[in-house]
Amino acid sequence: MATFELSKTEAGQFNFSLRGEDDKVLLRSEQYTSKSSAQNGIESVRKNAAEEKRYELKESSNGKFYFNLKAVNGQIIGTSPMFASEEIRAQALAQLKSHAATAGVMEDL
Repeated sequence: MATFELSKTEAGQFNFSLRGEDDKVLLRSEQYTSKSSAQNGIESVRKNAAEEKRYELKESSNGKFYFNLKAVNGQIIGTSPMFASEEIRAQALAQLKSHAATAGVMEDL
């Protein structure tokens, strides 16, 4: 089962990641100044993950593949890790699309 992990840094910032069924990270958020902002980010992932047009598929300068998930306003909600191939990236996208809306939240605060 996919799970959002909400955590707090030593500097007092909040962030989240979404782990897939294989426990690998599918998406990481930016840093937020408050827990409620990070929770809003999780809700935004849940709302936008199923929509194909919210994804920006990218290739890094070293030939790795990743994606950004964007909100309706165009802001990046989260970024995937780097993947070795477009096929592996596509598999991660499929997991994200199918599991984000129902993923539970685990807090590590």
